[in-house]
Amino acid sequence: MLTFDQFKNKNTLIGLGLGQFLSLLITSTGFTSSELPKKGINAPTSQSFLNYVFLAIVYGSILVYRREALKAKWYYYILLGLVDVEANFLVVKAYQYTSLTSVMLLDCWSIPCVMLFTWIFLKTRYRFIKITGVLVCLAGLVLVVFSDVHAGDRAGGSNPRTGDLLVIAGATLYAVSNVSEEFLVKNADRVELMAMLGVFGGIISAIQISILERNELKSIHWSAEAALPFFGFAVAMFMFYSLVPVLLKINGSTMLNLSLLTSDMWAVLIRIFAYHEKVDWMYYVAFGAVVVGLIIYSGGDTNENQDHLHVAEDANQRQHDEEATTSGKS
Repeated sequence: MLTFDQFKNKNTLIGLGLGQFLSLLITSTGFTSSELPKKGINAPTSQSFLNYVFLAIVYGSILVYRREALKAKWYYYILLGLVDVEANFLVVKAYQYTSLTSVMLLDCWSIPCVMLFTWIFLKTRYRFIKITGVLVCLAGLVLVVFSDVHAGDRAGGSNPRTGDLLVIAGATLYAVSNVSEEFLVKNADRVELMAMLGVFGGIISAIQISILERNELKSIHWSAEAALPFFGFAVAMFMFYSLVPVLLKINGSTMLNLSLLTSDMWAVLIRIFAYHEKVDWMYYVAFGAVVVGLIIYSGGDTNENQDHLHVAEDANQRQHDEEATTSGKS
């Protein structure tokens, strides 16, 4: 059972706060992405390219200054860069074919994928209390979807089936990327991860831009109004990528994906206060459900850490007993 002392745990508070800051960053990227098509910019890969360049310059400089050998194989980072680039591309592309409500289901699909991958590859064991927190968060997301349907906001895209397939594919790739980053940040190095992701992500993006978006970039009429959201998207993504490994190391990839569920809720609040739009009352209930689910999920960390500590203490005690028995026989 959860106690107040568990919520005072340092990692729990950092995880909750950092998760919501990352959620706000994702919300800001969503709004800047929605502004770019209005300025005549439809180049999803090019949007992410500048972010990879920032990562390569900042963290690459630190890595070169250290002059240390890579702690993970370089081809791991190539695969991670490919998965990350295509995940971003598919999700942004999905907005052209399906509705916002359908794309929101991306968050829902990534969570079971992340839990499955961490259970298989990282041997993560999820206790009942964590599963309960996940279910509460997903219930909040379902309320958002029903709210859109109830309010009549679900506008069908030009090709919903294609868009839904892109969402599912992008969600799966996001799960692979998050779990891979969690493994690398815990077994390699955060600076190395960001530097290599920036280098290989930038190279793969450049190749894809030259093939798919070359003509689109030539047709863009650049201005201050067009460059501002483009640059703002890159800065927000750079901050997001820089802070994600911190949350992954503290709380894991499942906590990250659960925290990002609230990005849709923050978007609603921005619509209310910045654009003075009216939203359905179920949004508020959904937001509360997601927050409660996050607290329940993160509240189980203390018990798990204590269980690991008890296991380690038992192992050490058995080792001392065996040594004492051996010495007695001698």
